[in-house]
Amino acid sequence: MKQKQGGISRRDFGKLSLAAGVSVLSARGALAETNSETLKIGLIGCGGRGTANAINMLNERNENVQLIALADTFEDRLNSCRNRLENHDSEAVAGRTHVDDGHCFVGLDAYQQLLETDVDIVLDCSPPYARPYHVDAIVDAGKHIFAEKPISVDPVGARQVIAAADRAEEQGLTFVVGTQKRHQREYIETIEQIQDGALGDIVMMRAYFCVGIPHARERQDGWSDLEYRIRNWIPNNWTSGANIVEQHVHNIDVINWVMGDEPPQVAFASGGRAWLTEDERYGDIWDSFTVDYEYPNGVHMFSFSRWWPQGTASSVFDQVTGTEGQSNCIDLASGSGIDPSIQEHLDLVNSVRGDGPYLNQGRRMAYSTLTALMGRMAAYTGERITWDDVMNSDLSIVPETLDFDADYPLPPVPVPGQA
Repeated sequence: MKQKQGGISRRDFGKLSLAAGVSVLSARGALAETNSETLKIGLIGCGGRGTANAINMLNERNENVQLIALADTFEDRLNSCRNRLENHDSEAVAGRTHVDDGHCFVGLDAYQQLLETDVDIVLDCSPPYARPYHVDAIVDAGKHIFAEKPISVDPVGARQVIAAADRAEEQGLTFVVGTQKRHQREYIETIEQIQDGALGDIVMMRAYFCVGIPHARERQDGWSDLEYRIRNWIPNNWTSGANIVEQHVHNIDVINWVMGDEPPQVAFASGGRAWLTEDERYGDIWDSFTVDYEYPNGVHMFSFSRWWPQGTASSVFDQVTGTEGQSNCIDLASGSGIDPSIQEHLDLVNSVRGDGPYLNQGRRMAYSTLTALMGRMAAYTGERITWDDVMNSDLSIVPETLDFDADYPLPPVPVPGQA
């Protein structure tokens, strides 16, 4: 699990070589031919999000796809997912789930075992800490990828994904990331109009992801440190990245999209831990972040994210203000599209088959994840964090080795000036 390091400068943003483009076109032709019949799907990470993505992939609109393999660290989660899919109310889902016992893999190396099967597409829905080395292995195995967001929990992992995404591009492998708004008609049409000047010059942006904490589980008898960290992954920095990275990255990705996928230059932030008690259930995360991001043209985006308890106000939105109006990034569309959680899987399959645009969203998602990491790092350290700072940071918070028999004590809650 040792992760790769290496910096990437701002001038490398978005570059694709002509040679890589040629290889993509030739590879896509071959892939469209060899995958013209049933595409075989494998799922890594069988929790709630992974099960939902499998259901969306197997929906009735996606023809000639079958789920044939499952992998998870824990057997109970795999069995629960398998049972739900095989007995799903939708005939499309139940009828396209063909997972035999020999294609059920459990343990820390389960993802490696799944990659030895003949799956064509891998859905990587594991907790965020595992995503960089999973994506690395999936590309090396020559499989197409759907990866949930965020793409990593630290800068070293994000750069590992960037390198893997570039290798996927060279091989013509499709790489779609679970930021559904990029596949939602309302967002696509509205942001295109904003970029075409519908609001005039952009002067300010806001993004909120303020909700209750998704879960904070009690430790069960017999769970080792590692098992508890993974099963209770949301409230731990090294497993989830904290709210600003794990969930708020959706909104941050939208704002980066509005700005032409050019990331901000600097982040200045604050936040804290207002209600979480010193209890192992709540890990080492902060429960709120407020970040002022400045983009290259001098426009600021004000970011608010928090996991606060029931009874407090919730708010999730994206907003762009220009000299000639304001938009919530969906209100300029001509109509509604289908559920974007399904559309993203349709777009993935069309890319693999050559029936739609070739998609490789890995580098773009790594940049949005790095933008979120800028905010978290600025808050935890109390320093201004620049884009070059985060792109060249050697921060790697995931343990280099994972062992159920080893000790993984809970890290202290970050303190500005000491983190």
